[in-house]
Amino acid sequence: MAEIHPTAIIEPGAEIAASARIGPYCHVGPKVALGEEVELLSHVVVAGRTRIGAGTRIFPFASIGHRPQDLKYAGEDSALIIGKRNTIREHVTMNPGTAGGGMVTRVGDDCLFMASAHVAHDCLLGDHVIMANNATLAGHVVVGDFTFFGGLSAVHQFVRVGAHAMIGGLTGVERDIIPYGSVIGDRARLIGLNIVGLQRRGFSREDIQALRAAYQMLFEDGNGTLAERVEVVAARHGEVKPVRDVVDFIRADNARGLVQPKLNGG
Repeated sequence: MAEIHPTAIIEPGAEIAASARIGPYCHVGPKVALGEEVELLSHVVVAGRTRIGAGTRIFPFASIGHRPQDLKYAGEDSALIIGKRNTIREHVTMNPGTAGGGMVTRVGDDCLFMASAHVAHDCLLGDHVIMANNATLAGHVVVGDFTFFGGLSAVHQFVRVGAHAMIGGLTGVERDIIPYGSVIGDRARLIGLNIVGLQRRGFSREDIQALRAAYQMLFEDGNGTLAERVEVVAARHGEVKPVRDVVDFIRADNARGLVQPKLNGG
């Protein structure tokens, strides 16, 4: 039987796994489902049609699943789905989806959301994502696996952030970030590749060298258009998976354009 503190409020209809633990003064809504070994430490509010995967821990004063901060939201029965083994720290906010974005906000497994991070409506996050304190995602943002957001960074709506990207603290992201890219600036600019992250995650030297060569051709050589350079990179290094990830990301249809390096003198 779940361990539920007597001061917690569990609405009728909520699904609580037998090994879940709910601490003092938490409030769990009637459409919420908590998986095995989910822990709400204290003063946590989980609302809406929210499903939280096994082993996720949520710290005090987090607000999970309340209606989106979108004036177009009309009360549709949208969802927030949170994966397994996530850590959601104090004052984090996460909102469900909307009719304009597929009706679901989805968070992967093994992510860390530090204090006061925000995940808006219709965002889709992969696994092993880290959002440092006060990092924020606007609506409809898509985030790949192993991406890191520095403190006080902010991402514009409808932006795509590729896997293994690194976003520096205080960075404002208005355009898409390639996989493995590293960006900084009040308006983000690409400063290179997340080499340290690649090394820590066991990418081979050969893959990293190919990725470096591809990056130079794409963003430093300056010959032809970006579309033309993408085809050259695909022909020369397309058999290397990290390079193929970047090529596929750039080729994909997008509305916001890419974050690129700052031009000399620009």
